[in-house]
Amino acid sequence: MTHGQGDTSSPGGDPSSIPSAAPGASEITQWGRRIHGPTLPGKGIRCQRETPLTSDELEEVVEIIARGRLEHRSASLPERLKTRNWETVMAVMERLNERLAWPSAGWKIGAAAEEIRRAEGVPGPAPGLLSRKGVYESPARLPSSLFINYRCSECEFAFRMGADLPPRDAVYSEMEVAEAVESLLPALEIGDTVFDDWYGASGYQGSSMDNGGAAAFVHGAPIRDWRRFDLPNARIDLSLNGVYMKSGYGRAAMGNPLTSLTWMANWLRLRGKGLRVGEFVSTGTCTGHFFAAPGDRLDVDFGEIGNVVVIYE
Repeated sequence: MTHGQGDTSSPGGDPSSIPSAAPGASEITQWGRRIHGPTLPGKGIRCQRETPLTSDELEEVVEIIARGRLEHRSASLPERLKTRNWETVMAVMERLNERLAWPSAGWKIGAAAEEIRRAEGVPGPAPGLLSRKGVYESPARLPSSLFINYRCSECEFAFRMGADLPPRDAVYSEMEVAEAVESLLPALEIGDTVFDDWYGASGYQGSSMDNGGAAAFVHGAPIRDWRRFDLPNARIDLSLNGVYMKSGYGRAAMGNPLTSLTWMANWLRLRGKGLRVGEFVSTGTCTGHFFAAPGDRLDVDFGEIGNVVVIYE
């Protein structure tokens, strides 16, 4: 690694490690630029409803989010449609993706890190589909057309599947899942949502409903002999516009990115779905959230595993 500062096991890094010389430092925290809305991480006010949505209400929520996505604009839910019922949240996410029917390149896993579960107030990890139109190879210039409100940048380890993991009754083991992997890739998964105030929307799990917030996915060069790496202790350094920001480790993703990938295979299995050869799975942020703006450049250093460079247009 090229950076020696901010060596911390926390996936989001130490806010005191943000250099005072960083551009716009007074507006940059461990969560990136203060452009995620007025609500701070973990401070979202929970909506009162915890009961499931009816089928008609669910379709209404799906249509509101879908119109925002299709018309590239913000959207909002009336209070009567907000709920923290987790099965409903997952059902909205799945139905939304059926409604949009955008070609998929695989999956991303949100809230794999305990830090993010606390910030979002979610009971567990939350998946989202990766759209083919949002997949780029590093170095990448990402057009503004990919995003509606945010560029929530998450440094992650991703895998590409070399074999199918179809639905079945038996639980997939980590060993079986590892055998199905073609390659490991350093990656940056970028989140967005139609809802204003990112952490305010956590009161009703807005980003989880909105396809887990999945917007774009940038990956580095694939590594086929990936088992030689100690992924839980693999370090990632994130820099903004040439200035070091923070670090994280692979263990932030459920203790091991392979554990996270296995979780994804079994989440799909329980729903009669599976992972398919050629699909990517981005296994969850190891550096927490980092909100960037148009004009920003992010350099992500994964050491021997590679690097990812993104410029936001």
